[in-house]
Amino acid sequence: MEFEFDHILIRYGELALKGKNQKHFLNKLQQNIQHKLKGFPNIKIKRTRGRMFIMLHGQDPQPIIDKCKNIFGIHSLSLAIKVSNELEQIKQAGLFALENSIQAKTFKVAVRRVDKTFPTGSQEMNQLLGAYLLKHTSGFKVDVHQPDVEINVEIRVDATYITSDVIKGAGGLPVGTSGKSLLLLSGGIDSPVAGYLMMKRGVEIEAIHFHSPPFTSDRAKQKVIDLAEKLTAFGHRLKIHVVPFTTLQQKIFQEIPESYAMTVMRRMMFRISEAVCENHQILSLTTGESLGQVASQTMESMHTINEVTNYPILRPLVAMDKQDIIKISKQIDTYDISIRPYEDCCTIFVPKAPKTKPKREKVNQFEADFAFEPFIEEAVQKIQKIVVSDEQSEDKRFDDLF
Repeated sequence: MEFEFDHILIRYGELALKGKNQKHFLNKLQQNIQHKLKGFPNIKIKRTRGRMFIMLHGQDPQPIIDKCKNIFGIHSLSLAIKVSNELEQIKQAGLFALENSIQAKTFKVAVRRVDKTFPTGSQEMNQLLGAYLLKHTSGFKVDVHQPDVEINVEIRVDATYITSDVIKGAGGLPVGTSGKSLLLLSGGIDSPVAGYLMMKRGVEIEAIHFHSPPFTSDRAKQKVIDLAEKLTAFGHRLKIHVVPFTTLQQKIFQEIPESYAMTVMRRMMFRISEAVCENHQILSLTTGESLGQVASQTMESMHTINEVTNYPILRPLVAMDKQDIIKISKQIDTYDISIRPYEDCCTIFVPKAPKTKPKREKVNQFEADFAFEPFIEEAVQKIQKIVVSDEQSEDKRFDDLF
């Protein structure tokens, strides 16, 4: 009898712990998978209790697996064989799965009998199938504690599904299940990583970028667009709000004492970001700040800068070391873009001695003599919106081949 891996089994992980609203999370996960796999018209996604399956219908599984590994909400996935609930078919399919597993020398069998009408119990099936595999193979040994491969057999009402190798998924929660946040995307190493980590917790992100031509070039702007495109590998579409910041930034550094200029600039960024949130029903801000990394990221600076907004400010990197952040940036393929030598607005006007412990009272005093509201209104009105998508990223990768 001929067998083939005709399904991909998707395991939920954290989603399985959700209560009455689990259906909401699973529906969103299925929608996200369907979107990512829309380039494979032959496949079909089926959901059963506690599991999701991709029916391959002859499609090469590897490119589908590669796509699924970037979808948040998937704990792990495995190629699966679907057979009828007949003992002989289960044995032969288990043998096929073992012989086709990757570099396996030891194995164990784990049978889960979901269909309680199946006449043989799980423990007895473990023994029957294990003995059959040992008898019909050479070079394999049983190791119930640390096997190279585990032959998993799920006997369900409709059929039996057999898997071997387990491929790690992205984990987390499906993007779109935890609200929306506005990511302050600078073009450096940290902010794309912050966006990625928020997406992993199910957050849909939009981005805001402060652009100060001619001090920052179009290449710096393109760098941010390229970073956003990388993040769409883990979501779908990403809208970038590009703020013309030159006039306001120059005014800040003309009117505010140099040591406090960076603090005031960050406060202005948060004011503009809050206005964007209000206009687009976004519930929070996300930054790539890490505690103590630079002058504007001390506890005192955060306390003073936070004063200008009531929106939650999410800082997923706040306790991370720089090397840990760099490691993630390389994993998600943003590092090489982030280190391109095109400066953003936060680096072109760096004071010689920025205040590391700015006081709210001082900043409010400086701002009281500075009529900044018209500049903020003008910047918000002139925002340019750019939308990038995972389809654009695919097209770019294709173009790069030629």
